Amino acid sequence: YTTSRSWRADFRQAQFTRMYDRTTRARGTVVFSKPGKMRWDYARPHGQIFVSNGEQLVVYQPPDEGEQHGQLIERPIQDDQIPLAFSFLTGTGRLDRDFNLRLLDPARQGFPGGYVLELRPRVPTPQYERVLFYVRIMERGGRQAGVIQRVLIIDSAGNRNRFDFREMRFNRNVPEARFQFTPPAGTRRVTP
Repeated sequence: YTTSRSWRADFRQAQFTRMYDRTTRARGTVVFSKPGKMRWDYARPHGQIFVSNGEQLVVYQPPDEGEQHGQLIERPIQDDQIPLAFSFLTGTGRLDRDFNLRLLDPARQGFPGGYVLELRPRVPTPQYERVLFYVRIMERGGRQAGVIQRVLIIDSAGNRNRFDFREMRFNRNVPEARFQFTPPAGTRRVTP
């Protein structure tokens, strides 16, 4: 990932909220580009869009049934769990500098034949307590490389946010316009 300029994939997300004992599922596409850019496009019925230009995160939530307009939330990138956990893909983070790392037993983690790497932030953050990378060794460009197939983000309350990736593509040209978002007319701006 350190030598990749960009990375695209399809994803499936399962977000478990411990307080309500409920799991929400979603899917979509994601693209990362260095330095610091990313975009998550969620498929319907969610339809959310998360876009970062490296400094600001813009979250667009389409209108719910019966509503006429969606809403837009803008906040600094460091205030959100997802950009921080994926900073190594955008070139703004370094695993060896930002985390304490250790290998876990993949069989005990339900990922036989792969590797599971646990990351704990060196500087505590309210966004998450630890991140697990589920890695498979694959042939890429005539060489073997570790490819992250799953990321699990766990916070101090026991909430779990899991992303499974497929159809990964590296080093494709991604237009700068992909990391800008203009909301539909009438969108309500929400201040966090």
